[in-house]
Amino acid sequence: MKKVILFLVLSLITTGVFAQKNKAEVLYFKAQLPCCQATACNSLEQEVKLIIEKNFTKGEISFKQVALGDAGNKVLVDKYSAKSQTVVIVNTKKKTNNSVDVSDIVRRYARTDDKAVFEKELVAKIKESLS
Repeated sequence: MKKVILFLVLSLITTGVFAQKNKAEVLYFKAQLPCCQATACNSLEQEVKLIIEKNFTKGEISFKQVALGDAGNKVLVDKYSAKSQTVVIVNTKKKTNNSVDVSDIVRRYARTDDKAVFEKELVAKIKESLS
């Protein structure tokens, strides 16, 4: 009986049931902005979200909008010194959180409007955080 239980446990471990996958979350910090600024911010948020959906599987990367004005998000806002359009990749590896601020890539895209370069750089940063 002990051999059967040991075999089942080893089987589950090797098939990945107990294996912890690296998961990443992309946090998009957003403020309540006046009309014209809100349109640009919403558009940028959609671009980031679409790039994630296009290049990664659903369980691999998650996207989360974080409202700067929401009191429940104060800890996150303070932790990442976030302002409007701050984008942070948070990766959990073996119960350790690592983060990379990619806001510079987002700001550069907002200035140049070069979607191909933006997608390439953002995807590279996310993949780098997963490895």
